[in-house]
Amino acid sequence: MTVTISSDVQQHLREKMARHAYPLVFATISGAHLYGFPSPDSDYDLRGSHVLPVCQVVGLDTGPETIESSTSEGGLETDLVTHDVRKFFNLMLKKNGYVLEQLYSPLVVQTTSAHEELRTIGRACITRHHSHHYFGFAETQWSLFDKEQPRRVKPLLYVYRVLLTGIHLMRTGEVEANLVHLNAESHLSYVDDLIARKLSGPENSTLDDSAVSFHRREYERLVAELKAATLASHLPEAPTARPALNDLLVRLRMRNP
Repeated sequence: MTVTISSDVQQHLREKMARHAYPLVFATISGAHLYGFPSPDSDYDLRGSHVLPVCQVVGLDTGPETIESSTSEGGLETDLVTHDVRKFFNLMLKKNGYVLEQLYSPLVVQTTSAHEELRTIGRACITRHHSHHYFGFAETQWSLFDKEQPRRVKPLLYVYRVLLTGIHLMRTGEVEANLVHLNAESHLSYVDDLIARKLSGPENSTLDDSAVSFHRREYERLVAELKAATLASHLPEAPTARPALNDLLVRLRMRNP
């Protein structure tokens, strides 16, 4: 399943990003829509990178490294987060899976030639240590799921999504955040069932306690699989993209004096 965004929603999101205070390198959709399991009432998570002008970088009064806003317009809820290019590039050089998923999201709201260049550079940012991001996020989401009463499908789906994303990344070096696409490789029937529950709405979004033991075993099995994939991975130990990112950053600043 590929999540499709209606033309009306796409137009609304483009208009929203056109009102951004600073030039954008890119804006994409993240969250449940990117992951392949949006509920009927899911909001749209907009993520991207903006370019502060030089005068707001070198002066005493600097511009915002991060811009965040949540709005509801015409029944459409959006959650926006963009980082200035310097902050975004530094995050790319760390073991931060979020920014790579945003960069490579196929749900593009706004793009530029710099976005395409950044997607090429980004491949040299991927290392075997990105697995730590996915271990940590999976552990957090499992803890959230396990403590809830009743237990919700959403955090459990996030558990499986991040573990399968991490395993795929370690094995292939490719960023894939869509759980439906990931499960086409893994063939876990229970994941398809959980996605169907999430897509159908709130009435099917909780699980019986009797299912918890099964999912705990699967969680532990996939954690072990991610560890094995990390140990066997041919990905580099450290990113090599810093010079190329620095060059792009300087050029973007010079275009926005």
